Amino acid sequence: MAEDYYKLLGVARNASEAEIKKAYRKLAMKYHPDHAKGDKGAEEKFKKLSEAYAVLSDKQKRQEYDTFGSEGFQQRFSQEDIFRGFNINDILREFGFGGGDFYSSGGGSGARYTYSTGSPFGGRVRQQQMRGDDLVYEMPLSLHEAAFGATKEISIQSQGAPERVTVKIPKGMVSGQKLRLAGKGSPGQFGGPRGDLYIQAVLLEDPVFSVEGQDLTTNREIKLSEALLGTSVSVPTLDSKQYTLKVPPGTKSGTRLRLPGHGLPAMKGGKRGDLFVRIHVDIPRQLNTEQRRLVEKLAETGL
Repeated sequence: MAEDYYKLLGVARNASEAEIKKAYRKLAMKYHPDHAKGDKGAEEKFKKLSEAYAVLSDKQKRQEYDTFGSEGFQQRFSQEDIFRGFNINDILREFGFGGGDFYSSGGGSGARYTYSTGSPFGGRVRQQQMRGDDLVYEMPLSLHEAAFGATKEISIQSQGAPERVTVKIPKGMVSGQKLRLAGKGSPGQFGGPRGDLYIQAVLLEDPVFSVEGQDLTTNREIKLSEALLGTSVSVPTLDSKQYTLKVPPGTKSGTRLRLPGHGLPAMKGGKRGDLFVRIHVDIPRQLNTEQRRLVEKLAETGL
């Protein structure tokens, strides 16, 4: 998952450029390999801090980051995009790290650092293959697509160019559930493998049914006399059939009647959800003369 750049640097989202630079300088002094030799954790921390500063110190990139959030920004910007136009050598020299070239090409978990001759590292050159970041793509689905499955095609950014990916949506995929597409995430750095792409379902609002897990709910309205005497209502199902449901006498408004096994299928097999019918009793605001006479007569009987 993408990290929050503001939290990494320990600054507020409305922090000024000076505050961001000051925070990065303080952390860079702490985690720079010159000060944390041999500490792999510190080096990884420094890579992430540099990526955060590369974005937040650039007005345009920061605006994109604030607009789309951490995950959305990572889907739109490759590591090359993030560090384009960012000269970490100059920044580090300004902070007092001299002696040779020190640059970052990439960022996050995929950063590479090269130390040239004359640096404190004695001309040692290291390149590190790192796996690319995982991405999350929110997939809008109709209730019909969630119930019966679908094949969708999406476009993702791969090394700055669009890539078409075909996604097979299984039956029963509801909001919050994810599919993993191995190797379809952000490219790895310097020969490292790509991360994974996670497709997360987001169900669109349906005009007939509301969804809770694998269960569905629909509404039916009946008259007051039908609530008292009992009736039958026609209920649609997901497969476009009509089911006749008996409403027993004395049913109160808001009662939910259950049709077992008529909900959504389970994504990984198992029992199908249920369909609930919520009954609403229509209470007229006004009565005509005959209706009032009959109701008054019923009232005399104690009803």
